[in-house]
Amino acid sequence: MKKLILGATGSIGSALARNIVSDGGEVHLVGRDKTSLSKIASELNSTFTSCDVLEENFAEKIFNDLGDTPINGLAYCVGSIDLKPIKLTKKSDYMQSFNLNLISATEIIRRSTDSLKQNRGSIVLFSTVAVKKGFTNHSIVSSAKGAIEGLTVSLAAELAPNIRVNCIAPSLTKSKISNFILKNEKMSESIAKMHPLKRLGEGSDSSAVANFLLSNNSSWITGQILGVDGGRSSLT
Repeated sequence: MKKLILGATGSIGSALARNIVSDGGEVHLVGRDKTSLSKIASELNSTFTSCDVLEENFAEKIFNDLGDTPINGLAYCVGSIDLKPIKLTKKSDYMQSFNLNLISATEIIRRSTDSLKQNRGSIVLFSTVAVKKGFTNHSIVSSAKGAIEGLTVSLAAELAPNIRVNCIAPSLTKSKISNFILKNEKMSESIAKMHPLKRLGEGSDSSAVANFLLSNNSSWITGQILGVDGGRSSLT
């Protein structure tokens, strides 16, 4: 039995994969960058699928690679950071963000439901602190991730009692997609100081919580949005 991780080459997804394998579990990794993906898969002795979640029938490609292997966990660690003032946005900005963050999540969940139900599995989705806190220029990503939070509680009700569904809402985390912000050292330091814990997130921060939510240790937790944000959503 395996746990399926989409976005497995990102800072959170790769850390989550390592956590699961370290705990004795097995994973099937999914990502766009075949070179990075195969490297991680080799390290963890895991199976993988290289695909883009914006492709038609990407979910079928993943399950063709999985074959008859059952899954008892799904983590959709896919995200984007598209920051623009509203006057510079276009309809296509929102459509692409919703397709990546929300629609593709529903596609893989729909395809995974039977296996997860049979194995009393768990789903972990990812939002952002920017849904709860109002940040300038975040209308694209905040609206898409806000939809993810709505999806979380809806599916938690719909899929209970056989599948648990929870969501993690991180604050800014060191990763490839946030590098365009954090490469400016002064800006990075300034953002870190905005958090009560006075640092930026690491992939390991969110992955530890995701690992817990995918495990039986969280068997009485569903429909929750958990902030992994250094206190930023509630203390600032």
